Amino acid sequence: MQIDLVCSRCHTRYSWYDPVWQCRCGGLLEVDYQPQIDIDKIGSETQGIWRFRSAIPVPEKVDYLSLGEGFTPLLKLELWGREIYVKQDHLFPTGSYKDRGSAVMITRIKEIGIKQVVEDSSGNAGASVAAYCAAAGIEAKIVVPSTTSKHKVDQIGIYGAEIDRSTSCRSDAEKKAISLSRESYYASHVRDPFFIQGVKTFAFEIWEQLGMRSPDMLILPVGNGTLLLGAYLGFSELYQSGLISKIPRFIGVQASNCAPLVNAYKKKGAQEHETVIKPTIAEGIAIAQPLRNTQILKVISETEGDLITVSETEIKATHHYLVKMGFSVEPTSAVAIAGLKKYSNSIDPAELIVTSFTGHGLKAI
Repeated sequence: MQIDLVCSRCHTRYSWYDPVWQCRCGGLLEVDYQPQIDIDKIGSETQGIWRFRSAIPVPEKVDYLSLGEGFTPLLKLELWGREIYVKQDHLFPTGSYKDRGSAVMITRIKEIGIKQVVEDSSGNAGASVAAYCAAAGIEAKIVVPSTTSKHKVDQIGIYGAEIDRSTSCRSDAEKKAISLSRESYYASHVRDPFFIQGVKTFAFEIWEQLGMRSPDMLILPVGNGTLLLGAYLGFSELYQSGLISKIPRFIGVQASNCAPLVNAYKKKGAQEHETVIKPTIAEGIAIAQPLRNTQILKVISETEGDLITVSETEIKATHHYLVKMGFSVEPTSAVAIAGLKKYSNSIDPAELIVTSFTGHGLKAI
């Protein structure tokens, strides 16, 4: 398998083993390779993401890193009076879907000899990177905003990562991490192209669990967009391989207190836009300036999807609704379910809909 990295801006190419997370010109890197999605090649030795190894851009000779992530249940539930499938990615080793991306990203980082990394996070990605770095014997420093919930900070700490809480907001945490990366490697779940390559297994598993078919619609919470973009990449590769006949419609949901993507969408994809940001209990998607906003808006447009908002009141009420059903999820996971209720009048009753519980409730108890 030939695996290269290509700059999306200047098209400079790098090898898989080059210790780079972005191009020298500052552009985002994308992985250039030909995934092999063949039903006969899906591994049977594991039920995790690595059963799809032939479609994951990691050389065959490389020993992959795993904590048992992947193949979470796809549960059929009745929510707001209609049937919907929920991918239970809150049941991962560190309690969030981010483990999909960390497993692949840290596998590469370990193989190319990186000994120290820095990451910025609102909590879940930081905990995930810290855990996989611990497993790989890599030192990790995680920069989190001072407003990050105590339980998420504590979880990051138990893996032995150094924690930096000197910044007041998510964007400042990113700037601090980038400055620190001059002396280490920036293991960014937003910028590193291998993270999304792990997240795409979300789509592969849904396809397999639905009997080798795709849903009609995916409704997901969106901040930096790693889950949405990873899912789109996965379904796109399935489509290009002739294994599905269509790519689902993507509906992204943001908290109304922090909805820069919705504002840009309403302005027909304008790159420069002002967004009034207020605190939200959905801290996992409280991203004022999503780096990959253009890519997210493109997915919404190409799939004839939509971007909507839900209020803090709606998030809290939906979180309470889910807890009373017995599901311990963090408030960010309630965002998509709240969006489902709000968007229900625009959904054909016959549509097969999938969403996800993205993070465990113990992180925000």
